[in-house]
Amino acid sequence: MQSLLKLSRAIDAFTTFVGRWVSWLIVIAVIISATNAVIRKVFDVSSNAYLELQWVLFSAVFLLCAPWTLLNGEHIKIDIINHGLPLKVRSWIDMIGHVFFLVPFCIVLIWTSVPFFIVSFNQNEQSFSAGGLPQWPAKSLIMIGLALLLVQAVSEIIKRAAVMQGLLPDPNAHALSAHEIAELEALKLAQAITPEKP
Repeated sequence: MQSLLKLSRAIDAFTTFVGRWVSWLIVIAVIISATNAVIRKVFDVSSNAYLELQWVLFSAVFLLCAPWTLLNGEHIKIDIINHGLPLKVRSWIDMIGHVFFLVPFCIVLIWTSVPFFIVSFNQNEQSFSAGGLPQWPAKSLIMIGLALLLVQAVSEIIKRAAVMQGLLPDPNAHALSAHEIAELEALKLAQAITPEKP
């Protein structure tokens, strides 16, 4: 199990590295969007390539940062119920979800997205919009993103098995999601603003 945990740590480190770097594409997308808007308003000139590039960058962030989201426990779940359950129940829910839903989902989508990309690449598929971008780079993001998500799912399964065996503390035991932190901050602010009754 220790060798599997070592593999899991390596996967987590790689996922974090990719997630942190790819997330910067949001800044680039915002700059492109703002520049395109200014040029369009000031010079009455626009390009479909700039518009499509924004969509591709957003897609890259969404697909390539999904494993990082899973690693940090920020994926969609019902936190109020999940944190109220015993560790053993949470562990089984995570294990069943990863093994029977996430892994098959990734495998099926990788299996179907590879031919989807290959056909587009071989045809050098271009945008339907005049002056648009080639389509195959965007289509490649689907298989790459899901392959990375599948690898991270393997890491999560290893960690959950270690938690269930008592070899690893629950990584999400005391972790709060960004939504929960925001709710706690709002509650503290509301309590600070509300005057005390005499």
